[in-house]
Amino acid sequence: MNTLPISVSWATGVVRILDQRQLPARETYLDCQNIEQVFDAIKSLSVRGAPAIGIAAAYGLVVGLEEGISARSVSEVKAMLAKRRDYLASARPTAVNLVWALDRMMAVASAGSHESGPHLIEQLIREARSIHSEDRASCIAIGEAGLEIVKRYPNLLTHCNAGSLAVSELGTALAPMYLAHQLGVKIHVYVDETRPLLQGARLTAFELGRAGISRTLITDNMAAHVMSLGKVDAVIVGADRVTANGDAANKIGTLNLAILCQYYKIPFYFACPWSTIDLTTQSGDQIIIEERGSDEVTSVNGHMTAEVDTPVFNPAFDVTPHELVTGYITDRGLIAAKDIPLTDSVEKGPAVKKVV
Repeated sequence: MNTLPISVSWATGVVRILDQRQLPARETYLDCQNIEQVFDAIKSLSVRGAPAIGIAAAYGLVVGLEEGISARSVSEVKAMLAKRRDYLASARPTAVNLVWALDRMMAVASAGSHESGPHLIEQLIREARSIHSEDRASCIAIGEAGLEIVKRYPNLLTHCNAGSLAVSELGTALAPMYLAHQLGVKIHVYVDETRPLLQGARLTAFELGRAGISRTLITDNMAAHVMSLGKVDAVIVGADRVTANGDAANKIGTLNLAILCQYYKIPFYFACPWSTIDLTTQSGDQIIIEERGSDEVTSVNGHMTAEVDTPVFNPAFDVTPHELVTGYITDRGLIAAKDIPLTDSVEKGPAVKKVV
């Protein structure tokens, strides 16, 4: 796993972001020194994956603020932070970790007394680092929670990218696969290419290959055929938002897979940290679905595949109803679909006793 590039890191005054638009051909980094550069990195999908977006936003809230802050009062700094929070939150509307991380940072800004503007910024940087380190621990917990599932169902299919590139390290959907592989479990993963931006082909197949895991890349419209041949034991995907009733938003095409799994009687799991579960949103029909530009559909890597003026509908996500879900692999353990609606009463820490 240590051969994989890191999606987000922090050095004094700089948010370093792996430009995932360039993978797998080139590993290049964006050194963001101001909030506008972080916003553009999130908006343009240079950084993507709900947890990684949250980490980048947490650092982005304070990047560029250290210079000249000593001349400002704490109240002035708080007012600046509120504007910056709203600006970053507008970059992408569907993934809940973006707002979650920003609101957690703002809670630190609001709590208690702060000696000065620089002191407040220091506290916020520490909080961003905590969000980052907690995500690493969360990935390990998700991997442990899903390990028995992968052992039981070693022939897997996944969609989009929910690996180390989407988080701090290890991943969500891919985390139990990585842990199983490290334990010597022989697994095979079918990877949907994930149109229109090919995150599966460019990122997931790249990750799994680097880790030495057996994988086969397929186009999105091959999944039903592969399942019909009995080659898929289970499907595990990530999530960008899970509502209180268990509905989940994930990359467009996820709903297709859930419906296919119901038909072929294949277990279907979402894997995500608890921070992706939005208990304030009751059901999936309340989730705002991001729509992206038509050029993502009419071209591939800059090469036109349709006429420029062809009308396009390009939602980035779809919502899978909870009725189609077998379970949720979280950093608080494995939650069976029968245990929804979800509540914050689920105890923290791995709580896996059986495979559902």
